[in-house]
Amino acid sequence: MSAATLQHEGRTLLVLAVFGIVYLGMILGGLPRLRLDRTGVALLGAIAIVGGGVMTPEQAALSIHLPTILLLFSFMVISAQMRLGGFYGAVTRHIAALPLGPAGLMGAVIAVSAVLSAVFSNDIVCLAVAPVLAEACLRRRLDPVPFLLGLACAANIGSAATLIGNPQNMLIGEVLHLPFGAYLLQALPPVLLGLLALWGWLAWSLRQGAAAPAMEAPNERQLALLEGEAPPLDRWQTTKGLVVALLLVAVFLLSDWPRDVAALVGAGVLLLSQRFHSSKVMGQVDWELLVLFMGLFIVNHALQLTGLTERAVQGLAAQGLRLGEPVPLFGATLLLSNLVSNVPAVMLLLPVAQGTHAGPTLALVSTLAGNLLIVGSLANIIVVDAAARAGIVIDWRRHARTGVPVTLLSLALTALWLAWRA
Repeated sequence: MSAATLQHEGRTLLVLAVFGIVYLGMILGGLPRLRLDRTGVALLGAIAIVGGGVMTPEQAALSIHLPTILLLFSFMVISAQMRLGGFYGAVTRHIAALPLGPAGLMGAVIAVSAVLSAVFSNDIVCLAVAPVLAEACLRRRLDPVPFLLGLACAANIGSAATLIGNPQNMLIGEVLHLPFGAYLLQALPPVLLGLLALWGWLAWSLRQGAAAPAMEAPNERQLALLEGEAPPLDRWQTTKGLVVALLLVAVFLLSDWPRDVAALVGAGVLLLSQRFHSSKVMGQVDWELLVLFMGLFIVNHALQLTGLTERAVQGLAAQGLRLGEPVPLFGATLLLSNLVSNVPAVMLLLPVAQGTHAGPTLALVSTLAGNLLIVGSLANIIVVDAAARAGIVIDWRRHARTGVPVTLLSLALTALWLAWRA
């Protein structure tokens, strides 16, 4: 065996080892005995690929899908503008002040959360809305847990409606070059049905708990903690952010201007501000998520270079399991999204995503699957953490009582829609 062959096999083994460790970290949320989260694991994996000579730094940089990174970064800046301008808090307080009963209030929370998440990203919406919503529920002596669960689930479902609603949809839209308007028309019916199913389930749950004793008067310290998380409304900055966001949606629908370039221009306009220092806005950007994306791009590309993924897909096809076909792709997306989280799952499956059904299937299923368990999506974790800071406990059982049935219902409705459209 020649030295070149030995070197090639050694690099292949290194890539397999790195890939296995990285995706074990994706499953576990980190690595045992090491203070690493998913982002740290992905970054170290990319470093191992470059350090092991599998790719040069230049090749590693080229394996990163830059349009996705730019689009994601740009909408983080836009969402930061809306959050710092107090928009999310003002909207939530307005909803809470409406003269509605619990079921009506739940419907308003679900509808607004879904619409905001479709434009401004579900994670940011949950981060900004959760503390204000919890405070409003406590003031009205309502149990905040069902409303917080409604927020998280609606944000996930609503974000599936567009190609800018969440990170994995941005990735799918950019890599597969999906038209913004065509995807919106295809995704909207299952999203609306999923939101209706969510409201029906939670409204029924509220009726079941109607006989429970009224909540005690809220703890003032608890309210103070929640109030401190929401900035006051700045009408000018909010209007500026809304105008840029709406103009971008119009550009995406009506022009062929690349989405990443248009969004980057919009983010640049928002950074030109006399009130918000750029460092304040940039401090709201989720840099860790961007690093996670870049690390996974490098690790996944390294595996593709070995040819093992292509041979694995061909082997499955020889056994009758063609991952690119609608039913196997639906099942694989659902399974992997709950195993390694939706962004890594989408990255793994994109190479086999072919045909007009592939993009909508990946986007809808990977997003809706995030409601199943708390760890299924970052939006769930954000809401649970925001509640915990105020002493409101949402454990995995409480979440699962809503997340599991809502996920199964929304996925069933999506499967029927996609089958009918096929």
